[in-house]
This record gives sequence, structure tokens and C-alpha cells, in this order.
Amino acid sequence: MNRKDIIEQKLQAALLPMHLEILDETHMHSVPEDAQSHYKVIVVSEVFTGKPLVQRHRLVNKALEEELASGIHALALHTMTPQEWFDKGGQAPQSPPCLGGGKKA
Repeated sequence: MNRKDIIEQKLQAALLPMHLEILDETHMHSVPEDAQSHYKVIVVSEVFTGKPLVQRHRLVNKALEEELASGIHALALHTMTPQEWFDKGGQAPQSPPCLGGGKKA
């Protein structure tokens, strides 16, 4: 099972999301193509209701504790309640381009 699948499995179990997207953005950074090290995660869950952003991120980080300790370099988190997701039209922001590590455009 690849890292993306593991992330999906763990977040499904921990947060019971109504919507979950895991995008491997490793190709946008100065690392080997197969590094599986940079991810964008969009999680929409009732679990986040009434929780500030930092608590939401802590819940995700706790669920992915092993992965964060063993190779994930960057995790862009977009954590929303269902109402916030609907208010944003079911969209999350685009990730900015990598600015470091000598990546050639």
C-alpha cells in the first residue's frame, strides 16, 4: 500500500469525513519523483464543528503520527466542517509553487 492510501485509510477511520481528498504534490518539489513526501489533504468532517483550526490540525496530525515521523515532509491541511465546505462551493485553495531547493520551472 502506498503512502497516499495509508493516509486515506487512517483519516477515514479517525475523522469519518463526508469528503476527503489526498493529493500527492511531491512532483511539485525538489525531491525524487517517488519520494511520496508532500501532500495536500482536504478533510470535511462533522468532527471539526466548534473546533478552531489548530485543534482540527492536531486531530489530523494525531491520526497521521506514524507517517509524519517517517517520511512526510509537508502536509498542507484544509480542514472544514460540512457547512464551511458548502459555503466555499466545495473548493479548497490551490497550492503555491515550490520556491526552494533549486527546483527548475
